[in-house]
Amino acid sequence: MAKLVFNDDEEAEVADGEAIKPVCEEIGIPFACEEGVCGTCVVEVEEGMDNLTEFTQEELDFLGEQDVERLACQCKVKGGCVRLKF
Repeated sequence: MAKLVFNDDEEAEVADGEAIKPVCEEIGIPFACEEGVCGTCVVEVEEGMDNLTEFTQEELDFLGEQDVERLACQCKVKGGCVRLKF
């Protein structure tokens, strides 16, 4: 099981290989299109970027080259711990 930490105070477990969207939605991150084109679900990855799947084409199109931001509707966690800020 992977661990997501939000804004340094809320934690949730996610099965390895699963999308982070359901947990992010429960925490209060807004979602609109859920297809990677609107950007309402942009999160800052403070730690554990390597524990997330590779950037999707939708993320590359919307965010460009990034090293800290992801679209929560697009990524899955591979394992370990990921710290997110929104």
